[in-house]
Parts: sequence; structure tokens; C-alpha cells
Amino acid sequence: MGSVVCICSLVVYSAVLLLAMSSNVDAEKGKLVSVDFEIFGNVQGVCFRMYTEDQGKKLGVSGWVKNTRQGTVVGQVQGPYNKVNEMKMWLRKVGSPSSRIDRAEFSNERDISKMEIHGFGTRY
Repeated sequence: MGSVVCICSLVVYSAVLLLAMSSNVDAEKGKLVSVDFEIFGNVQGVCFRMYTEDQGKKLGVSGWVKNTRQGTVVGQVQGPYNKVNEMKMWLRKVGSPSSRIDRAEFSNERDISKMEIHGFGTRY
């Protein structure tokens, strides 16, 4: 009998834990965030900005991208938490077909109450 009570308690605890985790994930999905990025590697002269702009539009996030004099690409992404995370992963691992991403740095990640940028564009 004791093991049945223990198993029932474990099942209830697991269900409560999963519910709490999914509620937290749902809350995170709805919140808006903003993050700055800098991408290092062979990212200039390989259409990286164009592909970044296209990917941002495809995901429905807002922001901007531009080349630096140091040979990196910088920018900002704003939007729903989960979409911004998808964009961060794309910037880390995919980029343009001819690019080579050595490192992606993200900074100034913050919650925002409303979008500060509308659309995704290239800056010069």
C-alpha cells in the first residue's frame, strides 16, 4: 500500500511540475524581448545582411543589421521571446550560404513592453 501511495504522489508531483514548466514556457512565448548581436567570422561580402533581413522577416521579428569597419556584422532583434530565440540560433549556426560564423555574441537582452522597431532592415 505504501508503494502505491508513493507512486501516486510521484505522478501528481510530476504532473504539477510539468504544468508549471509549460505555464512558464507559455508566458515566455508571449513576452517581447530585444537583443543586440555581433557576428564574427567571414560575414562580409557573402550576403549575410540580406539573408539576415530575409530571415528576420520570415520569422516576423523586427530589427536591423549592418556591417562594421572591423569586419563583423552587428544588429538588433525584437519580437516574441520564442521567435527572437529562433533568430539567435539562426545567427549562431546558419547565416548566409557562403558565410562562416566563428562566434555570435548577444548582449543587452531585455524585456520590452512594446515593439520599438517596426520591420527588419539593413543599415549603412
